[in-house]
Amino acid sequence: MVVLLLLAGALALWGASGLTWATEAVQRPGAAATTVARSGSDLAPQLVPLAVLCAAAVAAVIALSGWVRRVLGGIVLAAGLGAGYVVVAAGGDLPPRALALLGALLVVAAGGLLLVRGQAMPRLGGSYQTPAAAKRATDPDKDLWHALERGDDPTDRA
Repeated sequence: MVVLLLLAGALALWGASGLTWATEAVQRPGAAATTVARSGSDLAPQLVPLAVLCAAAVAAVIALSGWVRRVLGGIVLAAGLGAGYVVVAAGGDLPPRALALLGALLVVAAGGLLLVRGQAMPRLGGSYQTPAAAKRATDPDKDLWHALERGDDPTDRA
């Protein structure tokens, strides 16, 4: 769930940064007035780096565990709050800002989940053990499951 929230938040922040947030009429001496479109990356240049941070946090969520994952949750939560502040302070048209604000809220939700439930979440490769650690397993039910994972028939006592 956290990975999906981070990916959706990163996509929303990155996508909103490419949309037109405001248009300005610019008058130059000796020339006609022209209209200049300002994108989200012009008005809020922090959005793209925050989106990249969220995408990188996906790999960190998968690889880390324990209290380090909670620290990551705090960083992600702070990034989401920072993105929300940047979006509100930037100004501009409402629809692209709403997309960026949605991305910030998704990142805040991912950070909150990591803070609250980060230690209980599974880690990539967490079910695999070294051979020495596998020998120490004393739970017969666990031994049956590990045999199934290896492809052995746990009912074959030959």
